[in-house]
Amino acid sequence: MKSSCLQIERYAQAIAKSSASSPTMRNLLYWAAKPLADVGSWALFDLDIEYHAALPAGPKIIASNHPSTTDPFLMAKLAAEPLSLVIEERLFKVPVLGRYLENAGHIRVIDGNGRLAYEEARQTLLDGGVVGIYPEGSISPLEGGLHPPRSGTARLALETGAPIIPVGIHLDRERLKLIETKIEDEIAVGTWYLSGPYAMTVGRPLVFKGSVENRDWVQNAAEQIMERIAGLIEASEERVLNKRLRLFSPNPSRSGLLPF
Repeated sequence: MKSSCLQIERYAQAIAKSSASSPTMRNLLYWAAKPLADVGSWALFDLDIEYHAALPAGPKIIASNHPSTTDPFLMAKLAAEPLSLVIEERLFKVPVLGRYLENAGHIRVIDGNGRLAYEEARQTLLDGGVVGIYPEGSISPLEGGLHPPRSGTARLALETGAPIIPVGIHLDRERLKLIETKIEDEIAVGTWYLSGPYAMTVGRPLVFKGSVENRDWVQNAAEQIMERIAGLIEASEERVLNKRLRLFSPNPSRSGLLPF
């Protein structure tokens, strides 16, 4: 475990050093750091990424469940271009992780002022950028399942016209590590995933039309997004299970298992 934590820390520190205030320079540094990110993620995790369709060009919203604090490091692998993640403010105060999030140009959700983060995400999309968001608004329940969706993801899609790319993540929950970190004068607990299977299924784009003033429609759209994410989580879980069955059943015909 100590070795995995050290690897995560070195990986994040290396990316965090690639910082700049200029969006153009940030993009250049993104491409310089991407090979390091790829090596680090494949070394630590048994990654399994499946796309149901190619990602559309231009602005888009990548929306996924949020089973661990590690997720922001890995969501960045899904798009060919830099993306800005919408993340709660306290994570920006976590040593190493916070520095990475700040320098990578992610969007801070300040407690009590979510509108500011929403406007920054909206402008990013209008400028042709990619936004990553966790519709649950917090880490998914440790026991499994999903929190009810918040409305921000649907509202962003309706207001900007950007398609939503739903993503379902599955990992081995037994490998999650609750690690305490002192943030300023408080102790925060991170739900870290340091190694093991990590499967992501990227669904087909969802496009919503309508008025953000229609609250019933916004809520309906938010629920549709979460339903699609839930189905993609099942697809990710199935692939991980099938991989385990292949690993422990070298002769499927004798064991009665179907070859996958």
